[in-house]
Amino acid sequence: MKTDLTDTTSSKINKALVLGRRAIGTPAVGMVLTLVIVTDEENAYDALKAANEASREHPSRTLVVIKRVSRSPRDRAKARLDAEVRLGADASTGETVVLRLYGEVVDHAQSVVLPLLLPDAPVVVWWPVNAPTDPASDPLGALAQRRVTDTYAAEQPIQELTARADRYTPGDTDLSWTRITPWRSMLAAALDQVVCEVTSAEVEGEEFNPSVELLAMWLAERLKVPVRRSKSAGPGLTSVRMETSSGPIVLDRPDGSLATLSIQGQPDRGVALKRRETAELIAEELRRLDPDDTYATALKFGIERLDEEAATLAPTPEQDAVTAPAEPAAAPAEPVEKPAAKKAPAKKAAAR
Repeated sequence: MKTDLTDTTSSKINKALVLGRRAIGTPAVGMVLTLVIVTDEENAYDALKAANEASREHPSRTLVVIKRVSRSPRDRAKARLDAEVRLGADASTGETVVLRLYGEVVDHAQSVVLPLLLPDAPVVVWWPVNAPTDPASDPLGALAQRRVTDTYAAEQPIQELTARADRYTPGDTDLSWTRITPWRSMLAAALDQVVCEVTSAEVEGEEFNPSVELLAMWLAERLKVPVRRSKSAGPGLTSVRMETSSGPIVLDRPDGSLATLSIQGQPDRGVALKRRETAELIAEELRRLDPDDTYATALKFGIERLDEEAATLAPTPEQDAVTAPAEPAAAPAEPVEKPAAKKAPAKKAAAR
């Protein structure tokens, strides 16, 4: 069931939800949380598709907030709220409300979303793209217990990770971290099979991939060993190698689907380690709504380590003074020969 509302209000949207539930024969509300998706028109379809698939595991009310910024001053001054209410087969197992905000309402999205939240249910806000630098301070992020971003969608992922570490608030998480959950589980299981001491590690993957950086940060924080990051053609993470006292442990995934686990003294084993879709990542994040302390610790530890490495590689002022080319000394001024002073004409003898 689908209902379109033009130039509407939050109160009318709530009435449309109640009437829609009665029309399809499900007057009771069976949702367990409210998922707020803040995106643009271009990415709204893919984000909503992923949320609908995740709602099969977590029935939820999905609110899609699309901020329509008009270039025309006349349209920008006119505030309007359009809504699309979907129930039943059009909304998978939950309820979906697509909100399009125009004019001044764009700056007050929280006032539109607040009356539509499920009572006494947790709230999760997800930014598929264009996430704020500080999600907890965002007006919509302040309504949520969990705030989900994706640094992979940022223009400069590594700088985005640094910003996330500086402004981390309990409840923040990142889909780039969720993508490495199978890798972390497999590496931890591999270390449980042998008694050894890890001396170093190497993580290989695409350049500027935040998941590669986060996995390296997690290994460095947990194992307290140096972790080297190397580049590959991808896709995504391709290999992790840990040097141990019992021999190397290698987890290699060259094709993005099937990986090979190699442990010294044991036969190689094939491991299903495919790259997961966004719907699976969102479903995993919705299983736990408490703060992810492991993510916070790995992120802060890794960023501090990167800052230390940058400070070590940066030349000190004393080094700059030594290595800077000395300015050539000014050549001594050549003596200027003064012209010989003219002799005054001899005075004539005194008058006779």
